Amino acid sequence: MNTKNSNISQAWKWLKTYVNRRWLQTNINQTTEQNTVVIPIIKIINKPNRNFGLEREIMRSSELQAQLQKNLDLWTQTKSTGKFQISDRQFHIEIYDLLSTAVLKPETLTAVIQTLVANQTFRPLPLFQRLQNFYQRWCRGEFIDALPDDNLPQQKMLQMQGKNIHLGLRQIDVNTGLNVLILLLELHRYAQKQQKLREQINFYPSGERDTETFFTSQLLRIINYSDAIEVGNFSNVVGEFLQLGNFSGAYLGDANLTGANFRAANLSGAYLGDANLTGANLTDTNLSTANLGDANLSGANLSNANLRRTDLNSINLSGANLSGADLNHADLSSADLSSANLTGADLTGANLTSANLKDANLSNANLSHAILFGANLSDAKLTRVNLSHGDCCRADLSGADLTSAVLYGINLSDTILFSTNLNNTNLIAADISYAKLNGAKLQSANLQGAILLGADLNGSDLSGVILKQADLTGVILNEADLSGSDLREALLFGTDLTYANLNNANLSSCNLSGAILNGADLSHANLSYAILEGADLSEANLEEMTWNQHLDWNNVRGLETAINVPPALNPKQGLV
Repeated sequence: MNTKNSNISQAWKWLKTYVNRRWLQTNINQTTEQNTVVIPIIKIINKPNRNFGLEREIMRSSELQAQLQKNLDLWTQTKSTGKFQISDRQFHIEIYDLLSTAVLKPETLTAVIQTLVANQTFRPLPLFQRLQNFYQRWCRGEFIDALPDDNLPQQKMLQMQGKNIHLGLRQIDVNTGLNVLILLLELHRYAQKQQKLREQINFYPSGERDTETFFTSQLLRIINYSDAIEVGNFSNVVGEFLQLGNFSGAYLGDANLTGANFRAANLSGAYLGDANLTGANLTDTNLSTANLGDANLSGANLSNANLRRTDLNSINLSGANLSGADLNHADLSSADLSSANLTGADLTGANLTSANLKDANLSNANLSHAILFGANLSDAKLTRVNLSHGDCCRADLSGADLTSAVLYGINLSDTILFSTNLNNTNLIAADISYAKLNGAKLQSANLQGAILLGADLNGSDLSGVILKQADLTGVILNEADLSGSDLREALLFGTDLTYANLNNANLSSCNLSGAILNGADLSHANLSYAILEGADLSEANLEEMTWNQHLDWNNVRGLETAINVPPALNPKQGLV
């Protein structure tokens, strides 16, 4: 019988709709030029979905703002006895009634609080205390697990079904709890800006660390409970309200926090291993000693964040903004920092072993004493970076720009430096032994006391470089440009300088024993007090070369084929 009545009712609705449309079409056809002003209205009526939906959404927002403002006032009104006018039971009923279908937005809450403050009806402390009590009970599942007579989510669901609105029991409970969480986060944020309330209102979604109320995984359970409705539900609903929040020590492993706004929040000591924080806002956030191993923070904003001694092992920070971040002694081993912005970041003592920093921007960053063993820094921007005493052994710095960088005492042994820009770089006492420097630019670099044992500098630009007291034993400098360089007291034992440009180079007191200078340009070079025993000067250009009378030319090879030999070295004068 009920099915039959339902079918008749539905048919009657269809008939009314058909008649109304026929009447409307008739009126449109009868419209004359005198009443054309009606046509735009009729056009809007004919396309109700887009406009009506927007108007209804605006109306809901307006109604919610007014109702929320009214309730926040009523919930904190007291009797002469000091008790609340609205009992806890009624308070809980009204929370489910108002917040189970609400969508709280930052602008709505801001407007509500501003109005309450202006009307002097805002009582944040008692409101915070009542909402926090509800939140704690909701987290324990007291409302949804209650018997039918006391089960507020169930009663609200049945009430909604009576209005032909189908919302699941879990969805009602989730919506309510998340909105209460939002209110508490907003009250906390408001209180932190008020001197009198700062100590009284402090909200900890997982409880306060090192207290009896602390439940390390409480917020994670809420996230997972929320996301059981729809993946990403928590982040979409609450994500924008997490800024300035207290999450110290919270366990958030594997949490989905995509796009969440944790700006200036406290996440010190928190566990975020394997969490998804793609595109999250962590500007000015405290993440010191936190664990973010294997987490995904690609595209996240961590500018000026505190990441001191944070575990970032194998983290994905590709494309992330870490400008000005404090990463002092952070563990970034095997991390993906490709194309990341680390300008001005403090990475003192950080562990970047096997990290991927390809195309990253580290300009003006501090990497002193950092470990970059086996790291990929190809095409990275490292201008004016401080890498003094850093360990870049076996790292790939090919194509990187290290202009004016400070690399004092750095370990670059067995490093790939193909086409690397090291112009004006401070490499004093650096270890560059067995490094691959083909095509590297070292103009005006300071390599005093550097160790380049076995390094490959074939074709490199070393014009104007300082190599005083450097160890270049066995180095390959084929066709390298060393014009105007300072090689005083350098060790060039067995060094290959074939066709190298040593024009105007200062080689005084250096050891060139066994060096290969075949075809090298030594014009205007200074070889005073140099040791040339066993050196090969075949086809070398010795034009206006300078030496002193104590220079031992014994066993020097190839002078007979050298060009522009100074007259003083003519064999006829008995000097060879």
